[in-house]
Amino acid sequence: MAKPKLPKTAEKKPVKELDEKEKPVEASAEVEASKPETETHAPPVVQQEEEANGEPAAEAAPSGGQGAAAEEETSSAEGVPPTESAPPAEVTPVEPVPAAEPEIELQPVAPTSEPIGLCVDDISDTTISLKWRPPERIGSVELEGYGVEYCKEGTDEWIPAIQGLTDRTSLMIRDLTTGDKLQFRVRAFNMAGPSAASTLAQPVTIREIMQRPRIMIPRNLRQTLVKTVGDTVNLLIKFQGKPRPKVIWSKDGEPLSPTFASVRNSEVDTILFIRKTERAHSGKYDLQVQIENVEDKANITLQVVDLPGAPEALKITDIWGFNVALEWKPPKDNGNCEITGYTIQKADKKTMEWFTVYEQYRRTNCIASDLIMGNEYVFRAFAINQVGLSLEPCNTTDSAYIQKTAMEYKPPSYKDHDFSQAPKFTHPLVNRSIIAGYSTTLSCSVRGSPKPKVTWFKNKMDISNEAKYRMLSKQGVLTLEIRKPCTFDGGGVYVQSNQRQRRRYSGV
Repeated sequence: MAKPKLPKTAEKKPVKELDEKEKPVEASAEVEASKPETETHAPPVVQQEEEANGEPAAEAAPSGGQGAAAEEETSSAEGVPPTESAPPAEVTPVEPVPAAEPEIELQPVAPTSEPIGLCVDDISDTTISLKWRPPERIGSVELEGYGVEYCKEGTDEWIPAIQGLTDRTSLMIRDLTTGDKLQFRVRAFNMAGPSAASTLAQPVTIREIMQRPRIMIPRNLRQTLVKTVGDTVNLLIKFQGKPRPKVIWSKDGEPLSPTFASVRNSEVDTILFIRKTERAHSGKYDLQVQIENVEDKANITLQVVDLPGAPEALKITDIWGFNVALEWKPPKDNGNCEITGYTIQKADKKTMEWFTVYEQYRRTNCIASDLIMGNEYVFRAFAINQVGLSLEPCNTTDSAYIQKTAMEYKPPSYKDHDFSQAPKFTHPLVNRSIIAGYSTTLSCSVRGSPKPKVTWFKNKMDISNEAKYRMLSKQGVLTLEIRKPCTFDGGGVYVQSNQRQRRRYSGV
């Protein structure tokens, strides 16, 4: 009797079953994990084998006992019991068919990245405040919250700081033991679970950090603060210190009264408020910030200024010509600041119209000039400071009358200028040769101031009175005319100019 032909699927199952029995027990988990994938891809392979052989194939079992059960069902369906001694059928290799790609791609769910910037914001004896920033990568699912844990140094037991999760990026942990050295970490949670932990760089000791009190005076309050009467004062001064320091204000060594000025204190600053300043508010204000026996002090000087009072004792000290000399004393009330000057005014007693003589004048005496002869004048003075003019002036008790007096003119005397100049020949006499019997002239030029006296000589003899010679002088040019000279007229001729016993000679 011939053996019935078994399907290929049924022939291959004993070999698979034998292989699965040889695998260790731990592999069963992997087989179960891959079971859905095998069940999903097995039908297309079997269908392909049936199409290739033209025979109906039995239902393939994914693994182990299911394969054996399928083999027994197949044998019973054919009516032939399984034979162990039968040789295995020839196996034809089948190429795997790639799985069809799903139409909708599902993004993998993964935890977020760790929170960043974990640091200590504040710390006390039993509490600590932590803050951090959200993770850089959130992922495709929503962030559910943050979990904060701590553990003591030297142990590995992480204790949750709060029950559940927190949505905020800061947390204050209370009821801690003073002196414990703790390490803290923060993790972000989503559907996939917790992220990597963000941990402090080093453990933190739970104890109060003592910060010395320190006052930070603004730059504009380091010098005298000047306010006008009626102004509002609102001073904000910051300080630091832990625990919260005690703030004490005083003025000129005495505690500050609430009715005198308002004080408002907070943990980091203090405010001094005066709604409407008066002259009495001027002075030195002391600020003291104290923590037990440690303290810091600062002071602020407030100067409230007002208009000055009027000058005193304005009087006329002298009158001459068109001028009046005035003198006065500074005011008793300077308005709590320096007097910068005075304004002096005059008025004719007939019209009483005031005109300014001096403005911003710094001395306490002056001279009013250019007054009109025959008029009678009165004067007044105002004091000036940085606020302005005094409300009331100081007037003179008497008046100044400018009299009409005769005036004698005295011409100025000047020293006469000396214009004298010594005589000097600018063009001397020159030698000449002449023909006997023909008249001739000798010429030279001289200058001097006053006009010099000129004398002509021949052979040291004065010839001024001789009729044969004629002397001419015009514009400093001297001319000697010799009428019909002869051979006896030859010789030395010279001219002399005299001026205040000064002599000059020129000869031929």
